[in-house]
Amino acid sequence: MIRESDLPEEQEWNKYFDPSKILRLLGLSESTLDVVDVGCGYGTFTIPAAGIIRGKIYAIDIDPEMIKTVENKARINNLGNVVGVLRDFVSKGSGLEDSSVDYVMFFNILHAENPENLLTEACRILKLGGRLGIIHWIYDEAISGLPLGIKPKPEDCRRWAESVGFSFEYQVDLKPYHFGILMRK
Repeated sequence: MIRESDLPEEQEWNKYFDPSKILRLLGLSESTLDVVDVGCGYGTFTIPAAGIIRGKIYAIDIDPEMIKTVENKARINNLGNVVGVLRDFVSKGSGLEDSSVDYVMFFNILHAENPENLLTEACRILKLGGRLGIIHWIYDEAISGLPLGIKPKPEDCRRWAESVGFSFEYQVDLKPYHFGILMRK
C-alpha cells in the first residue's frame, strides 16, 4: 500500500523538477536501453527519458488517467518508444521478465509501507549491472508542505536498496525539494 502523496495539479507539480537535468544526474544516457518509470504520473520523467534512451520506456501507473495522459504526450511528441502499463505495481509487480531492463526509476514512490518489496521487484527486472534511480522529497516538513510520513530519509532509501542486493553508486543534491540516489544491481 502507498501512503497517498496527493499529487498536485500538473502545472504545480512541474515546478518542482528539471526532469532532463535530474535524469542525466542520475545516470540516464543515450547508451541506456530499456527503462521502467514506476508511478509515472503525468509523465514528468517518462517523456524526457523517452527522448534520451535508445530502447523502450515502460510507464507504469495504477491510475488509468495517468496512463492516458502519458500516452497522449508520447503521441504529441512523436515518441514511439513509450509503453503505457496500467498496473498496480505495489501488489502485482511490473509484469516484466526477469533481467529485462537497464534502468528503473523510483521517483517519489518509496513511501510505500514495504519499500523493500518494491525494491526487490526492481532488482528482479534489472539486468546485472542495471541501475536504479531514486529521488524523493527532502525530509523536512517545510519543504513542499507534505507530511514527513511520505518523505523517507536518503539513508533509509539506501539501506532498503542495499538490503535487497543493490550497491550504492552516489547521491546527488536536488535542492530545494529533493535528493537523488543512484544504485546498481
